[in-house]
Amino acid sequence: MPVTEFLERNARLYPDEVALVELNPEEKDTRRLTWKEFELIESNRFEPYRREITWRVFDEKANRFANMLLSRNIKKGDKVAILMYNCLEWLPIYFGVLKTGAIAVPFNFRYDADEILYCAELAEVDVVVFGFEFIGRIEGIAEKLSKGRLLIYVGDNCPGFAESYRELVADCSSVAPDIKITEDDFGAIYFSSGTTGFPKAILHKHRSLTQAAEMEQKHHNTGRDDIFLCIPPLYHTGAKFHWMGSLVAGSKAVLLKGAKPKTIISAVSSERCTIVWLLVPWAQDILDSIDRGDIKLEDYHLSQWRLMHVGAQPVPPSLIKRWKQVFPNHDYDTNYGLSESTGPGCVHLGMENVRKVGAIGIPGYRWECKIVGEDDKPVEQGKVGELCVKGPGVMTCYYNNPEATAETLKDGWLYTGDMAMQDDEGFIYLVDRKKDVIVSGGENIYPVQIEDFIRTNDKVKDVAVIGLADKRLGEITAAIIEVKEGMELTKEEIDEFCLGLPRYKRPKVVLFEDIPRNATGKIEKPALRKRHGADNLVAKENGIE
Repeated sequence: MPVTEFLERNARLYPDEVALVELNPEEKDTRRLTWKEFELIESNRFEPYRREITWRVFDEKANRFANMLLSRNIKKGDKVAILMYNCLEWLPIYFGVLKTGAIAVPFNFRYDADEILYCAELAEVDVVVFGFEFIGRIEGIAEKLSKGRLLIYVGDNCPGFAESYRELVADCSSVAPDIKITEDDFGAIYFSSGTTGFPKAILHKHRSLTQAAEMEQKHHNTGRDDIFLCIPPLYHTGAKFHWMGSLVAGSKAVLLKGAKPKTIISAVSSERCTIVWLLVPWAQDILDSIDRGDIKLEDYHLSQWRLMHVGAQPVPPSLIKRWKQVFPNHDYDTNYGLSESTGPGCVHLGMENVRKVGAIGIPGYRWECKIVGEDDKPVEQGKVGELCVKGPGVMTCYYNNPEATAETLKDGWLYTGDMAMQDDEGFIYLVDRKKDVIVSGGENIYPVQIEDFIRTNDKVKDVAVIGLADKRLGEITAAIIEVKEGMELTKEEIDEFCLGLPRYKRPKVVLFEDIPRNATGKIEKPALRKRHGADNLVAKENGIE
């Protein structure tokens, strides 16, 4: 069945129970400020704030948004982009899109103006729904973006180039629209990138969304009494589909703004959270804060916390062993996935398999896995090859990109581009990535984008960007620069030059040396990784070469 039916069931069975809480322990709601006021204020002046909605209100908000879209001639198969930070409006808008039969298209909130426009055109978006924080980026491209598209602003003080969400939905019916949706209808487009760094639009049917929701509930035994703490952004398949375990169970979830150690622990305590999904850096920071005495566990109500799971990047076994020492009663799980497989869970460790920490696990609920060599045939057990997955959550295609689709989907198998091995018990371990994408703190960083930027420096002859193993972030970016003959260049100059990049793309390490290239002119990144000891940290800790 379509995933929207879970929402309608919850509204019918648990109408007055809390579905979602929006929590920001560090600052009050800034959406009632003008853009200029927002730029001038300091976040530490704010008071904490908390909002919540019931299942009935959640469903009614989704229905109003759906009926508004239908009144503006948005129909089945049209695309609606969502560019917002986590808030109570995010999921009702997402489900409102699904209820019309239109396709939900979440945008990464890190996109700059050019990337927003590129992705809107790539996915052939008909509507862009954006939040207060993105006024500046949208304003710069509004003339191009608004051609043939409806721009909807969520917040107060609506800019002149958009229409107000609040005004648009005010008089719309809260009754579900009479639109028949099946699992074979298209439901969502998510974005990914390959080694080139250019986003690809990943098209999924409703079947994928339902599979992800049911799988999450099953993997973590999410029940009616559980409370899930959601910290990562909802545009990310990981955050959204981990939350959908709560949707299937009909249980409460908390959308937390902020990832400081005390912020997380305080939220777990005050909201009585039982399940928390963390990224590796956040788990590391929590443990470090406890070790320093900044967090005293006896000051918090944590006895109900039963499960901590980690995903979005390889997990060092040493981190989980340390976590279990501090929180011995916690269950632990890790999930592997990608947007092409509707997010996490096509491979998962399983809470009962904590002894196998370091592995990404075994095939998830309704999934199959195999590891193949260059000839597409399964490798011998214990040998390294490319991980392939198959199941009801595999994407339909890369939208309008048949060549990339053909490279990635073969006979129903999704070729992940990740190199892995399987032990004698059937547990899968990641060894390295076939692609050059760097995963730092759960975020994908594409070296070519950084390389292209650094090459615009007049003193740079050549540059290669690789990932170096880092205990906290998984990887950090390193820029290896070859300076033009007769010129001098310092790390300080590069650091200043790279202020033109978003903060998360700025190289953390800068090295000066010749760049090795092969006979076809390609940079020999494997040689650079070997030279600089850029081993995969998880593989290294597991003794995998």
